Amino acid sequence: MTRGRIVIAGAGAVGCFVGGLLAAAGHPVTLLGRPRMLDPIRDGGLRLTDFAGLDLRVAPGALELSETADCLAGAALVLVTVKGGATADMAARIAAHAPANAPVISLQNGIGNAGTLRAALPGRDLRAGMVPFNVVPAGPGHWHRASSGGIVIGAGPGDLANMLSVPGLAVTEDADITAIQWGKLLLNLNNALNALSGLALRDQLMSRGWRRLMADQMAEALGVLRASGIAVKSTTPLPAWMGPHILRLPTPLFARIAAQMLTIDPSARTSMAYDVRAGRATEIDQLQGLIVAMAAERGLSAPICAKVAGLVRSVTETGTTDPHLRPDALRP
Repeated sequence: MTRGRIVIAGAGAVGCFVGGLLAAAGHPVTLLGRPRMLDPIRDGGLRLTDFAGLDLRVAPGALELSETADCLAGAALVLVTVKGGATADMAARIAAHAPANAPVISLQNGIGNAGTLRAALPGRDLRAGMVPFNVVPAGPGHWHRASSGGIVIGAGPGDLANMLSVPGLAVTEDADITAIQWGKLLLNLNNALNALSGLALRDQLMSRGWRRLMADQMAEALGVLRASGIAVKSTTPLPAWMGPHILRLPTPLFARIAAQMLTIDPSARTSMAYDVRAGRATEIDQLQGLIVAMAAERGLSAPICAKVAGLVRSVTETGTTDPHLRPDALRP
């Protein structure tokens, strides 16, 4: 058990799930978030379920809930789980309120969030992290983990990974965390495709047309990363360069080889799919948008990523919540 309080800076899907598991294991946890996320927890606590049969209830009294950043003053550890667009604001709040000796770990999608935090929090134990699993809403105060995997954080002092590893949550440290984040970004490029497809993630993965688009998009991104001299470490047992080849296989062979990729709930969708359905801002600029910008810096093009980014921005601007596009519509 940690010697002090863990503050979850961003009580959303991942924040509530991770914070709930830590609280259930006896850690003092504060969820910092908005009223719409915290009110159902005040009323009935948290319910955490997953694809493997987990069904855990965390009573309201087992968590401290806060809508203001002054709760950070009591933090022994801060886990940042806000979306990328809110990172700079949260960094300023941490700088203003959290003790200088409290480690800060970014459990966020994308690559640049740890850098944003580090710039605002010089001299602190600041680490990037990678969350491989998908957490989806299943009702008020109810969050469901729909896929598998353990969290990886950057290596550093204090054996934080061991402290954060509790029943239902495995955490490891890796000195090569940046390469792991790039590997996760390659997989997260499918978030937008899934959102635009209107399909459940498993159905999308079992469609060879969608997998070919995923493969071509991944190959495009890998080319940009190679040209930029960026190392990529796969988050799956397969090397990153094999991803496009596996995705292009016939469906029966793909299903056999990529069985681990299919360890997901039949109804699960990506986080961006839920954002589009709810009319919320997406993280497209931290995903396809980043690849397009990197390509431009090298005098290259990333036409699939550019087309996908444009479509996501369009459905967000027009308020289209259920696009149901076909894969050919996402090709340039």
